[in-house]
Amino acid sequence: MAYFWKQYEELPAGIGYGRFGLQHFMTLFVLFLLITAALIIFEKQDEKLRQRILAVIPPLMILLECVKASFLLYKGCFGVGYLPLHLCSLGIFVFLAASLSPSLRRKKIFGEIAVTLILPGSIAALIFPDWAHLYPVWNFLNLYGYLYHGLLVLYPLMMLRAGQTDIQIRHIHYDFLFLLCVVPPVYLFDKVFDCNYMFVNWPPRGTPLAWIAQITGDSLYLLGYALFAAAVIAGIYLMIWICRKMRRM
Repeated sequence: MAYFWKQYEELPAGIGYGRFGLQHFMTLFVLFLLITAALIIFEKQDEKLRQRILAVIPPLMILLECVKASFLLYKGCFGVGYLPLHLCSLGIFVFLAASLSPSLRRKKIFGEIAVTLILPGSIAALIFPDWAHLYPVWNFLNLYGYLYHGLLVLYPLMMLRAGQTDIQIRHIHYDFLFLLCVVPPVYLFDKVFDCNYMFVNWPPRGTPLAWIAQITGDSLYLLGYALFAAAVIAGIYLMIWICRKMRRM
């Protein structure tokens, strides 16, 4: 418990557990079990209760973010680097738009963005957690990172199971239009405040983005990043299309 309530600036150097070690894999395994159990419980509920659950999760995530911000403010550590400007953080607003939209079409549009963009981005964050080298496993901010990203994975899956979105390959432009709206202002913010939201300024070490930067060089990093993101989005839609074709065979 000595390190549980510590922010990384208060921790000894080298105390993080890192990626792809036993502690990382065990944490992912426990999270996988929790998500699976939550989905099984969700599917056993009637439609009315499912809708209530889907309505509660986005406000709950906002509450969790407020708890984290309050903790950092109490510690005197809250700053420009803790704003909700990463793709995963923007997922809260996508979920809210899907939940609160009175239009079924808009609900399905934001639901599709949640499934094809926020969900894979959150899985990538769990596989390559950029906080793993800073914190021990038994630390509030480390566990919060897994809880928050676990909800980012769980909610789109619940939307799929509840039939609140309709993934079609002809809708692939939804993701690109969303990124076109959010990436340029985030990029400008990063340049002005020397941040790295959405990793557009520099790639995190040990991730596919770092491998892309090694191939393209710094000058073409953003182009390589954009092509990689487009390929991933196209691959997700293609995979969903193939799965549907195989189920109908």
